[in-house]
Amino acid sequence: MLFYCAYTWFPKTRPEEVWERVITQHERGANAPELIRGWYDLAGGGAGFLIVETDDVRELTALLRPYMDLMAWDVRALSENHYDQTIQEIRDALAQMGRLSHTDASAHVGVES
Repeated sequence: MLFYCAYTWFPKTRPEEVWERVITQHERGANAPELIRGWYDLAGGGAGFLIVETDDVRELTALLRPYMDLMAWDVRALSENHYDQTIQEIRDALAQMGRLSHTDASAHVGVES
């Protein structure tokens, strides 16, 4: 399962504190790079997110816990949507509810000026 793990540094957290913690955890073998599918920083610094893949939330917690004194975490499970399949499932659900007319199914949705 994939997890979106957004982090925001606490106001008094300094970059060198985060860097030291990352290196310490890395040297201990505790950062679990095999679980991290992506690591992104947001422009401006002090925030970003990880994409973590694991079926064991205890593994996820063990990865994030050493940083909880430096940053807040917002963790959410991800569910992938395949566009065409999802559109069809939405159409089917709306049709079953009687909320999709024939014109709705073929109408072009655009931005009006």
